[in-house]
Amino acid sequence: MAMLSTITRRTIFSTPLTEHLSSSSFSSSTSPQPSSNEDETLVSTAIKILKHHRSKSRWSEILSLSPPPSGFTPTQVSQIILQLRNTPHLALRFFHFTITRSICSHSLYSYATIIHILSRSRLKSQALELLKSAIRKFPDTHQPDLTNPPRIFQILVKTYRTCDSAPFVFDLLIKAYLDSKKIDLSVKLVRILAKKNIFPHVVICNSLIELIAKSRGPFAAYDMYREIFKGREVKGVIVNAYTFNILMVAFHRDGVVEKVEEVWKEMMEKNCASNTYSYSVLMAAYCEDGLMENAMNVWEEMGDKGVKHDIVAYNTIIGGFCKVGEVDRAEDFFREMVFAGVECTYVTLEHLINGHCMSGNVDAALVLYKDMCRKGFKPESSMIDAVARMLCDKNGVFEGLEFVRAVIKKHDTVPRKSTYELLIRSLCEEGLMEDAQKLQVEMVGKGFAPNVDVYSAFIDGYIKQGNDKMAETLRNEMLTNKIPCKDS
Repeated sequence: MAMLSTITRRTIFSTPLTEHLSSSSFSSSTSPQPSSNEDETLVSTAIKILKHHRSKSRWSEILSLSPPPSGFTPTQVSQIILQLRNTPHLALRFFHFTITRSICSHSLYSYATIIHILSRSRLKSQALELLKSAIRKFPDTHQPDLTNPPRIFQILVKTYRTCDSAPFVFDLLIKAYLDSKKIDLSVKLVRILAKKNIFPHVVICNSLIELIAKSRGPFAAYDMYREIFKGREVKGVIVNAYTFNILMVAFHRDGVVEKVEEVWKEMMEKNCASNTYSYSVLMAAYCEDGLMENAMNVWEEMGDKGVKHDIVAYNTIIGGFCKVGEVDRAEDFFREMVFAGVECTYVTLEHLINGHCMSGNVDAALVLYKDMCRKGFKPESSMIDAVARMLCDKNGVFEGLEFVRAVIKKHDTVPRKSTYELLIRSLCEEGLMEDAQKLQVEMVGKGFAPNVDVYSAFIDGYIKQGNDKMAETLRNEMLTNKIPCKDS
């Protein structure tokens, strides 16, 4: 997929970028040239060996040719790679050979040369890996600066024409910084290029916005989106559904429903084709706030526009109705989903089980749990906790304890600390102190230290039994272990 257009390729170097970079970094020369006839002979001999010798003898002869004690200079390697530009895989093998055999102390110039050669041949993944290697190898050249961009960028610009490179090499550099979580440098490069009306491909822009959203929050991501895309559609940088999805998800995670709606409206205003995921995010934002009427309007709009209800959409609407206690409505959508041939996931069943637990429907929750087991899903601790609480409340502590024991045995899973606390408290309330003690030992064995709630449950249980001595012993133990009292 092309990252920058052919027109952009002509634009980027038709006028100098030096006005945005330090003037000392851009002379009329490109990378250093061979300085003597001896260098020229060495380079030409190496090229002949690489191009014309058989693979078995090629590398041993290159090794023999390598000048002692330090081997080829970065300039010599750059010159050799330039002559191999029409056989980029061979150029890359030579470059790697010089590294593995330690026959060149590479510079940013030699790295830039091979990166350009790979880029012009559209070997993007290989070029990206070398960019990342250069970033790791020369960390001091990548520090953010108030006036200048990273030196690797300067050198890539400086050597661009000599290597007859491709413009997306700068997209790859930005991606390399993004993969290294260097947001400030990525933003700096985007801004430098933007001053020349040059913009990365939308995929790179989206990656930058997404990383900002995850590390700096949705509002910072939205500001970056506005900076990159505002008024730029006519220049070939076209926002897409994925861009808006990133922003909606970010605002949804922060619980800012009105901003999710704002981004959605902006997507509609730009006539951007929303996808199933876009609708699901908007629905999820409404469901999270219990606005099920709004969520249903989105669901119906999907149908009206011929957008397929996939498993994400079904899980979203089912979870929404379960959350507000309308489990029957959720079950209706579940049946519709099965009839439509959409395969349920663990999340589907978890929503329904939690919904039935909220409504106290023990039988329905256990039937769905068994269905979950038949499908090979492993229950998560939150679901175990919900069912155990319902069983303790409806059927008594022994059924709750039996359920937890069965889940642990079948799925080799560890319940939440809160589940152990619930069962211990319930056993103590029933006066079953010995059973509670055994469970408390098991709880500690799972890595959960007893807290004030556990101590209080035991103390209350012993007091009910008239065992004041044991209750006092536990109070002293709390003080010794510096466990705060409930009212502290």
